[in-house]
Amino acid sequence: MDDIRWGIVGPGRIARGVAADFEHVPGAILAGVASRSAERSAAFAADFGVEKSYGSYGEIIADPDIDVLYISTPHPQHHAIALAAIAAGKHLLVEKSFTATVAGAEQIVAAARHKGVFVMEAMWTRFQPTMVEVRRRVEAGEIGDVRAVQADLGVDRPYDPRDRLFDPEQGGGAMLDLGVYVVSLAQWFLGTPEKTHVVGSLAPTGVDMEAAILIDFGDGKAASLVSSLRQASPGSARIIGTKGVIEIPPRFHHPASATITVHGQEPEVIDAPPLGTGYSHELIEVTERIKGGHTESEVMPLADTLTVQRILNDAAEQLGVFHSEDDSVDV
Repeated sequence: MDDIRWGIVGPGRIARGVAADFEHVPGAILAGVASRSAERSAAFAADFGVEKSYGSYGEIIADPDIDVLYISTPHPQHHAIALAAIAAGKHLLVEKSFTATVAGAEQIVAAARHKGVFVMEAMWTRFQPTMVEVRRRVEAGEIGDVRAVQADLGVDRPYDPRDRLFDPEQGGGAMLDLGVYVVSLAQWFLGTPEKTHVVGSLAPTGVDMEAAILIDFGDGKAASLVSSLRQASPGSARIIGTKGVIEIPPRFHHPASATITVHGQEPEVIDAPPLGTGYSHELIEVTERIKGGHTESEVMPLADTLTVQRILNDAAEQLGVFHSEDDSVDV
């Protein structure tokens, strides 16, 4: 099969890291970038040697030479862009959080399955070489039955109502930006929850500043998770089993190593740094799955995305934060 031709929708900070990692992705070409500002997309294209730039999202969606789009706009815009792209037959890698609402996520998944295109949430953590090895060790039973997951991810972000992170119209708050990492980690190792409990605080704009989440996975299995825009935290994680524990050092969502300690044995360090910045691994996953004719990733399946989205929105709504999709975006 010919090389897979990628396009980026939303040339922001994370998109720059993603673009730089394409050099580590065999069989993939970054062929286009789109912004609502023609000048911004042209500047991004020049920085990364991208062949085409577009001054609207609709233009890149309509281009038959682009096979797959990486959507990295603010969360509430994912819904409209993804649905338009799926209707045009495009495959998608959608930045986390996948959408702003559960209903929005369900609509995208239904549309993708109906159209038969590949869609995946860009949870790069699951594809980091260290985390691939951690998952293998857990599935091999080395730490026994996983009973608990603990994780934190916090930053000290000075309050600014003009900042996207504090703007409810742009899906601001700790939950969708940082909580998605800790929740996805817990869901990956513990499955589908039975109940979620949360405490936290809100910014003056009404978005969540911080949240401590306790998730009940049944039979005493639980996740204790923290996300915050108010105070920095180490960003570490633990996976605790009946036979041992795996500790993932800061920042756990893109680690270069982890330590596994089986009861009665000396700790063992898993040392597996990523290629490039680490975005390369999710790009490789999408490229290979599309070439193989698949419509989902086994590592980051759409069912997991929906479960995580439900937890995030449930927790946010317990704090009084109700997100909505922005379907006014021009596609």
